[in-house]
Amino acid sequence: MSIGAVDHINLVVSDLTRSLHFYRDLLGFPETKRAVLTGDWIEAVVGLRGVHADVVFVQPPGDGPRLELIQYHAPTGAAFEPNRLPHTLGLRHIAFRVTELDAMQARLSAAGVRFLSPGIAVPGGVVKHDSGHKRLCYFHDPDGVLLELAEYT
Repeated sequence: MSIGAVDHINLVVSDLTRSLHFYRDLLGFPETKRAVLTGDWIEAVVGLRGVHADVVFVQPPGDGPRLELIQYHAPTGAAFEPNRLPHTLGLRHIAFRVTELDAMQARLSAAGVRFLSPGIAVPGGVVKHDSGHKRLCYFHDPDGVLLELAEYT
């Protein structure tokens, strides 16, 4: 018995249409599945009563775990503003590999995405990466989920 690869990462979103535009259209993650979640089974899984939610899976091009974008219509949740900060405890960000960091950052900036910084090189003595030198930048999705673009050269 062992654990295999990461199957998916769940992101609860406030507006599924807006999040699909961001992840599918801006970041280029194709949609792979769509479903409505309701009934006893999902209530038992999540431990909530009266669940009604829409879910869409998107997949990064190439390889990597799917992102499960889920909008709860009932019961609705609330945003927790400290989750936007990089030092808050818990799952803090998702990093996506890119081949042209500056070009991707420029394209997303033109679409209104705001970055915390330009692409920054990780000093060679901090972390030795098997994939070479790393540059990265942080930004948020429409619901404030912290994301990273990572380029290795």
